[in-house]
Amino acid sequence: MKILITGGAGFIGNHCIRALLSNPAVLADKGLIAILNVDSLTYAANAREQATLANDPRYRLAKVDLRDAAAVQTQFAEFQPDAVIHLAAESHVDRSIAGPGTSVQTNIIGSFNLLEAARAHYASLDGPARAAFRVLQVSTDEVYGSLADGGSFSESSPYAPNSPYSASKAAADHLAQAWHATYGLPVITAHASNNFGPFQHAEKLIPKVILNALSGRAIPIYGDGLNTRDWLYVDDCVAALLLALSRGRPGERYNIGAANEWTNLELAKRICGILDTLKPRSQGGSYAEQIEFVDDRPGHDFRYAIDASKIRNDLGWAPRHTFDAALRSTIKWYLDSDTTPLL
Repeated sequence: MKILITGGAGFIGNHCIRALLSNPAVLADKGLIAILNVDSLTYAANAREQATLANDPRYRLAKVDLRDAAAVQTQFAEFQPDAVIHLAAESHVDRSIAGPGTSVQTNIIGSFNLLEAARAHYASLDGPARAAFRVLQVSTDEVYGSLADGGSFSESSPYAPNSPYSASKAAADHLAQAWHATYGLPVITAHASNNFGPFQHAEKLIPKVILNALSGRAIPIYGDGLNTRDWLYVDDCVAALLLALSRGRPGERYNIGAANEWTNLELAKRICGILDTLKPRSQGGSYAEQIEFVDDRPGHDFRYAIDASKIRNDLGWAPRHTFDAALRSTIKWYLDSDTTPLL
């Protein structure tokens, strides 16, 4: 099975590629895996992790920007994929607020180019290859907007994005779903809650708290710290994505979450408490003393929470990692690794 993955040099993408190469059986009876990673290698790409894949004959990296429609079409024509996992995106909310144009161009125009290339490729297929072809659109819970206390997002929740990032992802989702309805492109959409795990970029909350704590810098927390997120360990997310690709029904949407809700302040304090045990501060006291409240992010969504009952019931997915064990394992990875390239 040949899989074209966009954004495979990013955080979830790297983990996804590793899961496919280390255990091809995750796609059941799909045969041997060959992967083409189409990635523009922006600041968020993890070159160190990509280098460890370079000598695997089943893997190839193509440095291509999805905004270049002709280049994307060339990759489809040459590789002839059996499936597509579309992960590439500008994913940092703060960056999208400071410069929304990049999010719009990459997340919307890039997704349009990807869908058009996939549509042309799909039209060229027939028989079993056409019946088996799939496009997995990987999205976020942020497209649903903000929740008050109580309740959770289901697949029928209306889209109500509040940041340039989430609006651009919502637009990409609508394109993908329209390409399914209009052209019959076999698209499956997955909405994941906040991911965390080893070698995540330092701009994200969990690595930022860890790395700032260890370096003695202030740990910034927006507003009063009561904004709440639903956290999902990256390996569990990847398992759900590959299950959706393998067994999901075209046209369906699947929410992926592990029901791990924490306020930003609670999470920061929890991380500091684990660090206090694993690597006590040389000057004594708790890393929590480094927490500082900063001006709130514009349009900051108050709460996200995912109802993942559909993917549990329909596809049999369930997270394998507890939050506490996964968080501790993630912190230990940062303690044991040279994290300089992530700063």
